[in-house]
Amino acid sequence: MLEQEIDSLAPTRDFSRRRFVGTAVGSGFAAAVLPVTAQTIKTDAAGLTVGEVTVPVGDFKMPAYRAMPAGKTNLPVVLVISEIFGVHEHIADVARRFAKLGYLAVAPELFVRQGDAQSYGEVSKLIAEVVTKASDQQVLGDLDATVAWAKGNGGDTSRLGITGFCWGGRTTLMYAAHNAGVKAAVAWYGPVARSYHTGDKTALDVAANIKGAVLGLYGGADGGIPNDTVEKMREALKAAGNTRSEFVIYPDTPHAFHADYRPSYRKEQAEDGWKRAVAWFKAHGVA
Repeated sequence: MLEQEIDSLAPTRDFSRRRFVGTAVGSGFAAAVLPVTAQTIKTDAAGLTVGEVTVPVGDFKMPAYRAMPAGKTNLPVVLVISEIFGVHEHIADVARRFAKLGYLAVAPELFVRQGDAQSYGEVSKLIAEVVTKASDQQVLGDLDATVAWAKGNGGDTSRLGITGFCWGGRTTLMYAAHNAGVKAAVAWYGPVARSYHTGDKTALDVAANIKGAVLGLYGGADGGIPNDTVEKMREALKAAGNTRSEFVIYPDTPHAFHADYRPSYRKEQAEDGWKRAVAWFKAHGVA
């Protein structure tokens, strides 16, 4: 099944990244989402240290976007995980929003080995040629390396949170199951009953391994994530003894409702979800 990103996008064209998209991580927008909509939020970098950094993963150098209060150390850490489009301007903006609240926010470019996710104008090709080739083993290892980098660069990883959108929402749940050090996770419309890479498990498969607090934010009208699967995830966590979990399903709300640069954006639900996410991290040891 194709990523539900397709349903919330205008017709795509095969734009060239060289022409339309910035070359730095966190700069510009992915070709598949152009043109962006008028309500796109822009968070300034005043008082922050922002920009591309390099995260070592063994001998590999993975790019990431980092945002943090300037001159500060011992900061709580939030990993920000992108949709299938990679770390473009919206993901960087989310990182800056967290940095404004006092976090070290890091958004690793997890597709970089497979290709340039931002350059694809066709979502189906992006999924086939990039997304489905990024295995959970690779992604989880890259996130482990990102946490290690954060620890050495101003972060207090004893206060570790993670949040992500769609593909990144699923990755958020998978990493919470992988790393018991995750204090709190906020998954925005992340599929729970399917994987992207052949042979990988689903979030439902690993729900019993999640020890941290989980907040799930979903759209009731999301055709790619049936409401009953969200309920199954809720029940799976409860059955495993995880009492620190909550799932919110917004009625009549589509996929990607937080994506302010796209037609799927729903301001009221996005703002409510953001308030819940910030409160969730504070309540569960990340702030």
